[in-house]
Amino acid sequence: MIYIGAKELKLEDFNRILYAGEKIDLDEAALKKVSEGHEFLKEFSKDKLIYGINTGFGPMAQYKISNENQLELQYNLIRSHCAGAGKRLSDTDVKSTMICRLSSLMQGFSGIHPEVVILLKELINRDIYPQIFEHGGVGASGDLVQLAHLALNLIGEGEVTYKGELRPTADVYKEVGLTPITVKLREGLALINGTSIMTGISMVNLSHAKSLVNWSVSASMMIIELVESYSDHFSKELHKVKPHIGQRTVAHAMDDAMKDSKLIRKREDHLFNAEMTAVEVFQDKVQEYYSIRCVPQIIGPVWDTVTYTQTVLQNEVNSVNDNPIIDKENNNVFHGGNFHGDYVALEMDKLKIAITKLTMLAERQLNFLMNDKLNGKLPPFVNLGTLGLNLGMQAAQFTATSTTAENQMLSNPMYIHSIPNNNDNQDIVSMGTNAALICSKVIENAYQVLAIELLSIVQAVDALKFESKLSSQSKKIYKQIRNLKERFEKDSILYKDLEKIKIYLQENNPNIL
Repeated sequence: MIYIGAKELKLEDFNRILYAGEKIDLDEAALKKVSEGHEFLKEFSKDKLIYGINTGFGPMAQYKISNENQLELQYNLIRSHCAGAGKRLSDTDVKSTMICRLSSLMQGFSGIHPEVVILLKELINRDIYPQIFEHGGVGASGDLVQLAHLALNLIGEGEVTYKGELRPTADVYKEVGLTPITVKLREGLALINGTSIMTGISMVNLSHAKSLVNWSVSASMMIIELVESYSDHFSKELHKVKPHIGQRTVAHAMDDAMKDSKLIRKREDHLFNAEMTAVEVFQDKVQEYYSIRCVPQIIGPVWDTVTYTQTVLQNEVNSVNDNPIIDKENNNVFHGGNFHGDYVALEMDKLKIAITKLTMLAERQLNFLMNDKLNGKLPPFVNLGTLGLNLGMQAAQFTATSTTAENQMLSNPMYIHSIPNNNDNQDIVSMGTNAALICSKVIENAYQVLAIELLSIVQAVDALKFESKLSSQSKKIYKQIRNLKERFEKDSILYKDLEKIKIYLQENNPNIL
């Protein structure tokens, strides 16, 4: 059981809830703080002008709202902002969003009634997912439109996904015995004014990004073994003179994992002798191509990006990101812009660039495997059948190439595409949810390219009859892929096999790093 509000939530907590079925509960001390914040605001706001309680919203904040209309204002806010469009977010993205919103509200600075967090907890534990659309947020006054769809379900309206079926919220609540919340003070504004959509999607992206880096290192190691590379490319001695954490982490992991390989060679055993100095033209490459030799230097900064992104996102998850902030301890209400999503938007742009670089590395390594004139030891397109009659992985390379090109295009930054709106009240915005969604697409594409690369690699292992010589780690990956697609010589329809491999990669992490 994970107690929300008891301590800061980490990526590991999200993984346990999203993928391992861990249930959540609300920390009693934090829940008490939520209640106290609500009671404080109720008294504090009686004779004061508080944004979003007795004023309009955004550029209409200049209009006073009468006491008798204050609750209607909250309902109007929720219903009017349910204007999302496009595809529905996945259940995983929505569940992650709900965790983020619950974490923020449980800090006790939002002035909401405790029934909000109690119902949100129940929805998470019962796998009842609000219908939230991909388009609608500019990520500055928070994810207003998309979070309004979450708020709509909490007041018992709209539709939810339950047991794989989209149904009216009211019907599902009646079936499972849940009661919608009733707006007491500022529940509408507190629910939609925040960064939880972009952060929820981003936490899912982060989990996949870490997995992708590990798969990329795994694929790279297998190719390094296939070409019988020299060990100094990833030696501790080489990388200790360049003090980048990510580079060293990758190199050391590769060095440790390939210690028992029977294919890796020591340079001093083959090139550092008088006999070799007498040769004019060497048959073996003295140094490998960059996509093989420079793996730590290429994947290292990607890993550094991922680890920093994790720091930023965990900070956002554990933040209070609505407005205003209700501070009982200081007997005040503070107005500002904690709903602004620039931190998340920038990290998602950086992350998608990093993942695109992984995709490019995989595509170049794949091209090396396909081209017998480059590798000098494999049949064209790792074709294990009859050359000319059979085609091997030739067509799959087309898919990898076009998918990599799409990632390159998608890696243009979203963060800098601010468009003023809301009568210029929101004059500079983050576009954080757009950035997170585009990053999701880049990540899915990367899995597809790596699936093609890994199937090509195991075909190459069989072509060279190297399975018994692989390191233990590479042998394990080889068997995992072969369990999904057997060795083939005759041409066959590959799209279902590649999809199966892609799904396997998405659901598993080799944990090299």
